[in-house]
Amino acid sequence: MLILGAGRAGENLVREIRRENLYRPVGFVDDNRALRGTKIHGVPVIGPIEELPDLAEVAADMLVIAVPSANNQQMQRIVTLCEASNLPFRTIPRLQDVVEGRSSFNELKEVAIEDLLGRDPVSLDWTAIRTGLAGKRVLVTGGGGSIGAELCRQVARLGCDSLTVLELSEYNLYRIEQELRGEFPELVFNPVLGDCGDAATCERVFTELRPHAVFHAAAFKHVPLLQSQAREALRNNLCGTQTLAMTADRHGVDNFVLISTDKAVNPSSVMGATKRAAEVFCQALSLRSRTHFITVRFGNVLDSAGSVVPLFREQIRRGGPVTVTHPEITRYFMTIPEACQLILQAAVLGKGGEIFALDMGEPVKISYLAEQMILLAGKVPGKEIQIVYTGLRPGEKLFEELFHEQEDYESTGHRKIFLAQSREVPWTELVQMLNRADAAVRRFDEAECLRCLRALVPEFENERAETGEVVSIHKLTHANP
Repeated sequence: MLILGAGRAGENLVREIRRENLYRPVGFVDDNRALRGTKIHGVPVIGPIEELPDLAEVAADMLVIAVPSANNQQMQRIVTLCEASNLPFRTIPRLQDVVEGRSSFNELKEVAIEDLLGRDPVSLDWTAIRTGLAGKRVLVTGGGGSIGAELCRQVARLGCDSLTVLELSEYNLYRIEQELRGEFPELVFNPVLGDCGDAATCERVFTELRPHAVFHAAAFKHVPLLQSQAREALRNNLCGTQTLAMTADRHGVDNFVLISTDKAVNPSSVMGATKRAAEVFCQALSLRSRTHFITVRFGNVLDSAGSVVPLFREQIRRGGPVTVTHPEITRYFMTIPEACQLILQAAVLGKGGEIFALDMGEPVKISYLAEQMILLAGKVPGKEIQIVYTGLRPGEKLFEELFHEQEDYESTGHRKIFLAQSREVPWTELVQMLNRADAAVRRFDEAECLRCLRALVPEFENERAETGEVVSIHKLTHANP
């Protein structure tokens, strides 16, 4: 075994594997020149990581990456050199997984795509987060989905008084209930099967369970699918948010956190436009409410339902091809736990009316993601597994943004959370426009739904909205219905 990294993690690894007598360490490789030629627990440091492909020939039959603090770029470089050595390689867990008790340092695991794209450590004010949620009654909508379920796990760990999950999917609700009851047997858990856009369901939940805090994660998110179904996107993502938020306002909820997306910035898709309209509504309502309405905006999360990672994994399992829409398309990525931790931090920072944008790091080419997933599966891109470019889908952009050009943004004191200062919309005109949108939803009038979206979100550009006059929110709200 050749160990990459002669720091404390590498030392601990040598002690553990010798105690268990499972592997024989033959050397360290490390970029620290001061360690060159020295021995650590009798194991020599034989050279820098850059020379790994040549150094790996010294009777090693496996490589172990023992650099748990490596950031994305460092890990990508290390993995590229490991691949060039043609030897199998493993890694020890990330520091965050060890700190949170999910793994121990001596556990070796295969390198996953998350190790390449989601390694930057997150520093959080857990005292403030715990103070904000401990002993509180919390409601999570869409709590069976990828983000919603992780929010439930983290809220449960923080000692909330009760946790209510409002979920439309019967199976997702069953699954998260089984998980949480098994892991947190003392938790007061209320599973509610229903639609957060149903006024009667919302009224019952808020009247009987009286939540202090709401995390609104429920939404339709699939860009190409929603592109031809504006009515349903508008009904769920905007009208549903309005129904839930107004109910929270009437019942005097302390905090309401809207989970938004980078696709709401200069939206080219119906999905992004509906999420942007929901942001506008929550900001406007916060100015008139005792409830603190806070929006948290971020990009893609690794391995979420509907993301490219499980799709690529399945395509690789079937032998390919792996389908990428465009050679230059990029996306921001973040792990699900990191995204949820930053949501909780932003919720504590917020005083009402803010849009917080999470620092997603550097954008990643989807073609790179596909290549690395093929390599990590032990296959050769372009030979054993083909990558096929299929063209941009309706509503899809080459790159995403976290801020609109008219949004000034500033630091919040947390290095990975920024505050966007967004434009305001007059409340009376906004309500009139929302009433018009609701009427279009009830009539199932797709064309009118698109016109309403264009009026609510002037920067929305969509090829399906070419029919009809593009007008401002002011003009639409003063027109005859």
